[in-house]
Amino acid sequence: MAGRNHSVVTDFFLIAFTEHPEWGLPLFLLFLSFYLVTLLGNAGMIILIHKDRQLHTPMYFFLGHLSLVDMCYSSVIVPQMLAVLLDHGAAISQARCAAQFFLFTFFASIDCYILAIMAYDRYVAVCQPLLYVTIMTEKARWGLVAGAYVAGFVSAFVRTVTAFTLSFCGNNEIDFIFCDLPPLLKLTCGESFTQEVVIIVFAIFVMPACILVILVSYLFIIVAIMQIPSAGGRAKTFSTCASHLTAVSLFFGTLIFMYLRDNSGQSSGEDRVVSVLYTVVTPMLNPLIYSLRNKEVKEAVLKALSRSKASGRP
Repeated sequence: MAGRNHSVVTDFFLIAFTEHPEWGLPLFLLFLSFYLVTLLGNAGMIILIHKDRQLHTPMYFFLGHLSLVDMCYSSVIVPQMLAVLLDHGAAISQARCAAQFFLFTFFASIDCYILAIMAYDRYVAVCQPLLYVTIMTEKARWGLVAGAYVAGFVSAFVRTVTAFTLSFCGNNEIDFIFCDLPPLLKLTCGESFTQEVVIIVFAIFVMPACILVILVSYLFIIVAIMQIPSAGGRAKTFSTCASHLTAVSLFFGTLIFMYLRDNSGQSSGEDRVVSVLYTVVTPMLNPLIYSLRNKEVKEAVLKALSRSKASGRP
């Protein structure tokens, strides 16, 4: 592309789903409802964890931060997507595009790290139950979460600076729901090998590293569960990990499909559907997963509802 004459791109135009204008309003209402449920569900989970002393444990401490991050990274994407649907496309400056890419990468990276930390928490709880309290102290919990935020910031900063030192020219239309790396790379011109290597190297420190931590943690957990003599004991122990495993499968399954595959020959429509899953659907489902599959959360919800009913009586 370097030898061709292209005009330099200073802003972009998001056009996801605009090839079917009749879908605009129905999709707008659908994604708006998903977004509102995401905000209400995750905010409710944070309030519930804060209010109920039964949930003042390391696992729910990490879950509270997961809910906060889910709210943030969904809020980075969905309002912009709603504007695209309502106006059948939306212009976005390169600076705003870079800011959106940074914030999405920042919060998505933290999400990955926290899910990995939660896997380690389950490993300690199942494999070293007598040492759980001494290992997962309040200081250790805050240290792990702070590390996730710092690592997320560093990764997002380096990847954003590297990505936006690339030259963009020619077509400025992004057939995607937000400023993400795969559609942006399609608009680059000139030499980009060095930047792409840096982006890939830092990406390895997020998704594959977190997946490795999760896989190793659950390998030890499975070995420990298999050593429990009774079937009831095995089922009870595994049930404490079921919600986390479901959330991990949803989040990393869509990310792996999107980023760790050969993109040649893939349709932009397929990519858009997958991106909706991990930016809109997964943050909405996480509170439901932990509410429906977790006894402590269900009890806390029922307790909160009974208190609200009691306070509402004359």
